[in-house]
Amino acid sequence: MNQGFNFASKTILVTGGSSGIGRATAILFARHGAKVVIGDIDLAGERMVEAIEGEKGEVIFVRTDVRDRGQVQNLVATVSPTA
Repeated sequence: MNQGFNFASKTILVTGGSSGIGRATAILFARHGAKVVIGDIDLAGERMVEAIEGEKGEVIFVRTDVRDRGQVQNLVATVSPTA
C-alpha cells in the first residue's frame, strides 16, 4: 500500500459503503485520514462507523436510499451544508 496518500482535511462520500467495494473504499480512505460519510440503505453502515472509529477514523453514517431524490439531497447536505 502506498503510504504517500494523505486525505487529511478531506471529506469523502461513499454510497453503498456498508459492504463490498464500498466498505473497502470507506476503510481505505479513513486509514489515509479522510473524514468518511457513508450513505447506504443497509443499517450495516452503523457497524462500519464502529469499525472505522475503532481505528481512530472519523466517520458518519446516513441511511440513504439512492433511488429517493430527497434522501440523496439530505446525504449531500450532510457532506456540504451549502449544497
